[in-house]
Amino acid sequence: MEKEDIKNIKKRYLVWFYKTTKESLDKIERKFTQAEIDRFILKELSKSDKDGTLKVFINDFEAYIVNKEKEGLKLKYENNSFKPEYIFLVLKLKVLEKVIIKELGRQGLKEIKSLYEKEMTERILKSTEH
Repeated sequence: MEKEDIKNIKKRYLVWFYKTTKESLDKIERKFTQAEIDRFILKELSKSDKDGTLKVFINDFEAYIVNKEKEGLKLKYENNSFKPEYIFLVLKLKVLEKVIIKELGRQGLKEIKSLYEKEMTERILKSTEH
């Protein structure tokens, strides 16, 4: 097998491994980043609802946020410390990034990160679920 073929096989594996690891970590982290955005939206909605006509919807949205935060805390923490699974995912992603730099260079890592973001954004834009 030629050197370029071997490099391509490694690259595909690293792309897959990065994607699966990053997805797992993002499933946890997005609960917190989304809640941060949701809280801002909630604050703005509450300020805009001067006459209280949207109170039911605003309360439902707030309950949704609280539930999301609880889910995030359960995924990330245990007894006021990070869960071992979470620590492992963070460490695995860091090590993967080191391996990608070793095998493909910093530009290779940048490319893989870009491919991941593009894929995730395309999934959102193509999604028909609500």
